[in-house]
Amino acid sequence: MVYLLIQIGSDRYALEAAALVAVLPRVHLKRIPQAAPGVAGVFNYHGQPVPVVDVSAMALGTPSEESLSTRMLLVHYRWLDGPERLLGVLAEKAIDTARYNKEDFQYSGVTVPQAPYLGPVITDAHGVIQLLEIGRLLTPEVREALWQQAEEVL
Repeated sequence: MVYLLIQIGSDRYALEAAALVAVLPRVHLKRIPQAAPGVAGVFNYHGQPVPVVDVSAMALGTPSEESLSTRMLLVHYRWLDGPERLLGVLAEKAIDTARYNKEDFQYSGVTVPQAPYLGPVITDAHGVIQLLEIGRLLTPEVREALWQQAEEVL
């Protein structure tokens, strides 16, 4: 399976490439005043407003660096059996891919209830890489804040 490698702080993480719609350069965001921690704003993707979260801000409390390797990852986000939504994810050093067998990822033995998106790990020649599980990326509060209005309209 192909994975996109990103960095949060000094650590590497992998996302399943199958979840990606597009990898875009960092785009200008409309900031949302008093949004939940980690919510970076919203941007227009082919006429559709897409909410954006910043994984560095979510995980470490500091926003992603403004560098050429920071990318906007447009992903298919689905929580349980809910509708599939487009979600923008700001991620640093999103420039490499790798192939791993999904079954080679192993649970580390460390569980972080505040970060359920942290999955199992795999080791390569450069160290440990942890899987980021896109479907578990958002807390219930952030999910509700991002899409509550859309649900009310439907």
